[in-house]
Amino acid sequence: MNSTETVLKMIFDRWDGSIKNCDAILSSLSDEQLQKEIAPGKNRGIYLLGHLIAVHDDMLTLLDMGNKLYPELRKHFIDCPDKAVAEIPSAKELRAYWSKQCEVLKQKFESLQPGQWLEKHTAVSAEDFAREPHRNKLNIIITRTSHLQYHVGQLVLLK
Repeated sequence: MNSTETVLKMIFDRWDGSIKNCDAILSSLSDEQLQKEIAPGKNRGIYLLGHLIAVHDDMLTLLDMGNKLYPELRKHFIDCPDKAVAEIPSAKELRAYWSKQCEVLKQKFESLQPGQWLEKHTAVSAEDFAREPHRNKLNIIITRTSHLQYHVGQLVLLK
């Protein structure tokens, strides 16, 4: 295993571990618990689940891996705050979306060769990438892993 492969393994082990942690928390929470606010006046668990799906959905286009699976969720869970949209998908629907999305991302991630992770993502121009090569696809995984861990920490508060 060369150094690039070693770094990739470390980063994706953390990503996979974070997904497993999230899955464990989600499976331990009832649909009713997901309706609760993390703290008074803060986001509900269901909103955080929808938010994670919408953010991870953006990864598909950001990493140039295809179209979003659930583009309609952006309005509900990124563009608007919790409770601003009257009707959102049910907890059951969001759980199914989460599972499908995790599987699709896993398949897409496994299809890339190690060197492809160091290529630019779609939100950076070629000129900017030439100056800032760290703005690559792998960096998206790192930042999204931190984002996921942050929200998993909030979901734990619903127990």
